[in-house]
Amino acid sequence: MDLTLHVERLGFRYGRTPVLHEVTLPEVRATEVTAVIGPNGSGKSTLLRCVAGFHRARGQVRLTGSDVGRRPDGGGILYLPQDPPPPSSITVFEAVLVARRIGGAGGRRQDHEAHVAATLTKLGLDEFATRRLSDLSGGQRQMVGLAQAMTRRPDVLLLDEPTSNLDLRNQLQVLRLVRDLARDQPAAVLAVVHDLSLAARIADRIVVLHDGVVHSSGPPAEVLTAEMLGAVYQVEGTVQETRDGVLTIAVTDSL
Repeated sequence: MDLTLHVERLGFRYGRTPVLHEVTLPEVRATEVTAVIGPNGSGKSTLLRCVAGFHRARGQVRLTGSDVGRRPDGGGILYLPQDPPPPSSITVFEAVLVARRIGGAGGRRQDHEAHVAATLTKLGLDEFATRRLSDLSGGQRQMVGLAQAMTRRPDVLLLDEPTSNLDLRNQLQVLRLVRDLARDQPAAVLAVVHDLSLAARIADRIVVLHDGVVHSSGPPAEVLTAEMLGAVYQVEGTVQETRDGVLTIAVTDSL
């Protein structure tokens, strides 16, 4: 049985202000990416933090599957925040190596170092390996954060707007890497994505949050519609499929 993340009837409030109302997600399965979209204030980031266990929420978050807890060099649920790692005097290589060790991976130091070097190469960060984090841009440090997450090999990876500080090229690169990570580790990926076209490109399924409830969920072609744009985002827009099968969203006016 493949590893699966279940989120059922999740509820949370800040003080007396309710944020999430009985949120149940479709199963988030290993090898797949589920994108969470919705307007500002709909509860997307709060949802991820509740799933990660940072907030005491009502409802249930659980993992099932024969591989739960059996990964010798990592495992568990890992949350990657929107903000990149802070500037510091440690190098990129050291930052990723520390993350791997914090993740509980056993083995020899040279094995860890080889894994970190391979991860940096895959992300195109090998040329920055000896650079200090304080010498990098925010976007470059965000890539380092992704490298830290990848090297810990989680069962479930929670990403809060992983492309928010990146240019167009690196956005597409990160999306490809996230899809590769989901398939190859394998990992169940739940990602908050602001850009709807990027969500359509990365996701096997999309969950639309609106005012703290699930408005709709399903494959991108079923969820991303002109009707949803009007009801949830209060905009007029069109959704079209390109020749290579990618959905594009064009917004024409506000409602």
